[in-house]
Amino acid sequence: MNGESSLRFKIAVEEAEFEQIFRLNYKTFVEEIRQHAPNPEKRLVDRFHHENTYLIGLDGDQLIGMMALRDKRPFSLDEKLGNIDRYLPPGRSICEIRLLAVEPSHRNGMVFQGLLKLLLEYGHQMKYSLAVISGTVRQQKLYKHLGFVPFGPLVGTKDAQFQPMYLTLEEFEEVATPLLNVPSAAERALNPISFLPGPVSIRHEVRAAFDKLPVSHRSEKFKEDLGLVKRLLCQLVRAQKVEILLGSGTLANDVIAAQLSLAPERGIILSNGEFGERLINQARRAGLMFDTLELDWGGVLDREQVRQMLDRHRDAKWLWTTSCETSTGILNDVDTLKELCAARGVRLCLDSISAIGTVPVDLEGVYFASGVSGKGLGAFPGLSMVFYHHDVAAQPVKLPRYLDLGYWAAQGGIPFTHSSNLLSALQTALKRYDSQQPFAEIVELSNWLRPKLRELGFRVLAPDPHVAPAVVTLDLPGSMNSQQIGDQLQAAGLLVSYQSEYLRQRNWIQVCMMGECSRQSLVVLLGELRKVAGNGSSA
Repeated sequence: MNGESSLRFKIAVEEAEFEQIFRLNYKTFVEEIRQHAPNPEKRLVDRFHHENTYLIGLDGDQLIGMMALRDKRPFSLDEKLGNIDRYLPPGRSICEIRLLAVEPSHRNGMVFQGLLKLLLEYGHQMKYSLAVISGTVRQQKLYKHLGFVPFGPLVGTKDAQFQPMYLTLEEFEEVATPLLNVPSAAERALNPISFLPGPVSIRHEVRAAFDKLPVSHRSEKFKEDLGLVKRLLCQLVRAQKVEILLGSGTLANDVIAAQLSLAPERGIILSNGEFGERLINQARRAGLMFDTLELDWGGVLDREQVRQMLDRHRDAKWLWTTSCETSTGILNDVDTLKELCAARGVRLCLDSISAIGTVPVDLEGVYFASGVSGKGLGAFPGLSMVFYHHDVAAQPVKLPRYLDLGYWAAQGGIPFTHSSNLLSALQTALKRYDSQQPFAEIVELSNWLRPKLRELGFRVLAPDPHVAPAVVTLDLPGSMNSQQIGDQLQAAGLLVSYQSEYLRQRNWIQVCMMGECSRQSLVVLLGELRKVAGNGSSA
């Protein structure tokens, strides 16, 4: 075994995997348990093979554990006991678990735990609410510990006896929580699971980097680290230059507004949510001249609308909007905006604060863009960025010192006191982005989560073709109250976004998958939301 990092758990789909399943099946149920007669091929193909779904554990490409699921009646237990429904809780969607086997060299609990996690995920996906199993009498203590309930007489042979058992989904989620490394409700009360857009759950290695002793922002070490982080950020978003500011995303957008204020040119601001409206507010405060295209919140920026807006305002020299409208979970079509602006010589500026780190971002052809450390990138809040491609000059007469991007650039990005701890954490967080895998993981989680939320009766605000995968905004029905639901979830140790004024006004809550997020933590969240949806939460 190469260690935990080499283990994978998945649904079997390849012929090579099935062949290994037949071999492990033989090894376990012929040679070890002696349930079947030997054969010279030393392979055992289950009689329900073509109806089985196999959940498997792999160490590299080697099969080390498996279990089979089947939901077609009659089950093998039906054949042995007659119709087993008389033993089971009524009104359930049932599957049968069979052929649980783990290689002897890997029976340290880790493989079994991984199979159970996959079982819970797949059971949710298939909407199973009860599973039956023939549990070997050798492992009855383990099965009961997991919440299995014995029923009926023993089955099998004298040498291989099995106890029929069933397990409800609710019991599995409750009892298996410690085994599956999911914090209990008491543990979550002390260390809540965050589904906030910020601050996000932060990985251990990022926290460790933050905890290093601080170094002076005037030291050579800090300058080297700053240069490396700048290179990593620019590579991530395909920008030529970036300044890293000590402050929030609002600061970065104020710096962009300050740059736009240097020329007496009109612009256009597109808004389809709270953060588009904030850009409008910041532009007014900066004294910019502009026209607006304001859509209803949750509306999608349509290509034809934007084209008509640009054609009506041919004097516009810049256009500013959000890449990801965090309030609604809408991902705006930046490629279309680039194309329309480039064709008219309009400089495109973007608030990319919730996009960077959650989706691939390409800022080539973008005049200015803002970002932060504490959302999708999974580091601590406190750093913001302004990305650009051109030379900027200091403006000692026209701009305040802290808002003067040219002054930042002229001072090598360190005109004022900076934080080596925040920078070190960001540098560590950026190491994850040496491939597209982080983005693929978020998309996979989002595609899995949204249908399940809809099944519980929640309305996902963003239409699927325009969804920002890391932000799921739920528009609650009138029978539910966002404040009350958010409070209930918080009491259960699950932090969702619901306290912002714009969310409260619209009866919305948000589930965000920024920073460290796992399917198992989402399973816990869905369990709590299922309780809410089941009993209703009225105002």
